[in-house]
Amino acid sequence: MIQDKTAIRNAATVIVLRDRKTAPSILMGQRGAKAAFMPNKFVFPGGAVDPEDADIPLASELPPVCFDRLGERSELGLQGALAAAAIRELWEETGLVLGQPGNWPEPAPSDWRGFAELGFRPSAEALQFVFRAVTPPGRPRRFDARFFLVDASAICGDLDDFSRASDELSHLQWIPLDRAREFDLPFITEVVLAEIAARVLDPAPPSSVPFLLNQEEESLFLKLKGYPIPLTD
Repeated sequence: MIQDKTAIRNAATVIVLRDRKTAPSILMGQRGAKAAFMPNKFVFPGGAVDPEDADIPLASELPPVCFDRLGERSELGLQGALAAAAIRELWEETGLVLGQPGNWPEPAPSDWRGFAELGFRPSAEALQFVFRAVTPPGRPRRFDARFFLVDASAICGDLDDFSRASDELSHLQWIPLDRAREFDLPFITEVVLAEIAARVLDPAPPSSVPFLLNQEEESLFLKLKGYPIPLTD
């Protein structure tokens, strides 16, 4: 089947926050120069939801408040697929494992085989839904991206071992949060970084989630479980 590249695809992005109480840093990598979407930019691990993600058996579920927020203005029952996509993209692009020890009830799909062979099942309980944004019209790819924050303490294994990562992101590194804007970032990443900086000392999921909805007619800055906020020039 030929993919419609003009369609808005659901996507999940993971912001891993390390040493949040002492010297907070975030994990980022650089997209390739020939990438169709955001070439050369430094980004968080993430990507589109695959059809198979809905069937991945999670060892633990999302926090209830995050599950509820993800369901607002969204397709019915998408929460589990988004959580699985976030964990899968983190694994594929960095080699880091967000999971719990355990055996899979059935053989793991090919994208998860290495994850399963390490003796882990994906776990969503540490994922906090903190931001949502739809790519503006006119871009070569458009995504309805949900951004998840996870404390690095929930990662299994060595936080500096990227040996299992794919080659989709280069220059993987922990970047001090207060220096991240020195890198070549997409606009939306800068917006999300401001949200993360404001939440760095608060370990609880946010009471409401910002939603940047870019449409053909207008752009809206909404709050999931809140009220619309008018955009300013």
